[in-house]
Amino acid sequence: MSLSADGSSGGDGETLAELIARRGIEDPDAVFLEDARSERVIRYRDLVELPARAAALGAEAVLIAPEDPIDFALVYLAVLAAGLRAAPVAPDSSAAALETLAGQFPGSAVVVRALDELPAAAHAAPSGERGSAVLFTSGSTGTPKGVELSEEQLLHVARAVAAHNELSPEDRGYNPLPLFHINAEVVALLATLVAGGTLVLDRRFHRTGFWELMRERRVTWINAVPAILAILAKEPVEAPRGLRFIRSASAPLPDPVAAAFDGVPLIVSYGMTEAASQITATPLDGSAPRGSVGRAVGAELEVRDDDGALLPAASVGLIWIRGRGVISHYFGDVAADRFDKDGWLRTGDLGSVDADGFVTLVGRSDDVINRGGELVYPADVEDVLLGDARVREAVVVAKPDEVLGQVPVAFVIPDGDETDAESLRVALLERAAAELPRHLRPVELTVTDELPRAATGKVQRARIRAALQEDDA
Repeated sequence: MSLSADGSSGGDGETLAELIARRGIEDPDAVFLEDARSERVIRYRDLVELPARAAALGAEAVLIAPEDPIDFALVYLAVLAAGLRAAPVAPDSSAAALETLAGQFPGSAVVVRALDELPAAAHAAPSGERGSAVLFTSGSTGTPKGVELSEEQLLHVARAVAAHNELSPEDRGYNPLPLFHINAEVVALLATLVAGGTLVLDRRFHRTGFWELMRERRVTWINAVPAILAILAKEPVEAPRGLRFIRSASAPLPDPVAAAFDGVPLIVSYGMTEAASQITATPLDGSAPRGSVGRAVGAELEVRDDDGALLPAASVGLIWIRGRGVISHYFGDVAADRFDKDGWLRTGDLGSVDADGFVTLVGRSDDVINRGGELVYPADVEDVLLGDARVREAVVVAKPDEVLGQVPVAFVIPDGDETDAESLRVALLERAAAELPRHLRPVELTVTDELPRAATGKVQRARIRAALQEDDA
């Protein structure tokens, strides 16, 4: 099954530098960025001088590491618009890690940790070239790979996101996600700039007073991940009247969590760094089938078998993508086998496409558990465990087994400190025995307070599997 959708808005030929200049002329006093925890604001006129200041750095690449999210956003835009390579990194990166990353670039590289480290422009001017962003994937399927996205690719996807979400200058987004990841950079920052709206930036998500903050800041849409929504779902949802939608990305959104937001439009999306964030998204009108991540937006998507042959509708297979926002190679030309001769990228995800073009994911190919020849998709088990109201999060991974090769084991995080771990463990094993076929039932279940995570909140399953393999050795 193959499908495609453009979904982009106009202005595709406009560069980032031209867009910033235009905003400074047409909407100079409009607020572009707000700090969620202070009165600091950045107006569109404040962006105009930034590209020249970044050009004055005199470097080919800039490692962007401000702790303050507004500083991070402004340095990122400045470097891109100056025609340089922007390398967003975690603000708490060690000096050794920064030195290693700087060594990945053939030319000179500098580190910028605050906006005031950008020099005065003096006689500097942007190169006239278009910049790029270089990010390193989280390594969910192995060693992290460098991804370089051109300014054209970033803006193409940002325009597709803005069009799909129907963003306008009246919109006020809220983003607590880290800006050194592609989601916040494109879905929040660049899409807001394209639409001419306002973005409220937060250093991190705070459960206490969340809905009060949304009302105070007059937020019309929220950029979130399932880990945030799962926390909010444990209490009555008090969404403000002006909230148009909540967007969920980065990981599957469990059905019980989605159900807690009944009455609040949810956009569930699927994306990856290699596609400049968004690949698919559900419609604003809520018409997507239950469990779907929507239709392709700004990209092409195919489902193929292990030999690369196109599969019919509703068949589960490997997801391949191609499009203006999708890379054609990795930084340093590693992992070339993930691309075919026609420019399609094998994502490593498994899923299906129905006759109406809606995509459903069943997991990553590396996450599927082969239990003696019977395939176990972790989501099928996790959904059952999440049916217990005492469970905040459930993760099922493969554990080595001498007889069957692999068996499923589960880890759950309870909701609240008062839950008795042993009684919950027993209840969940009984629930699994009652609701799941034998091959899907976890052979072990551990109740824990925490699991290894990436900065976006996504559970790092590869680290859990690696730990289980070490224990089995």
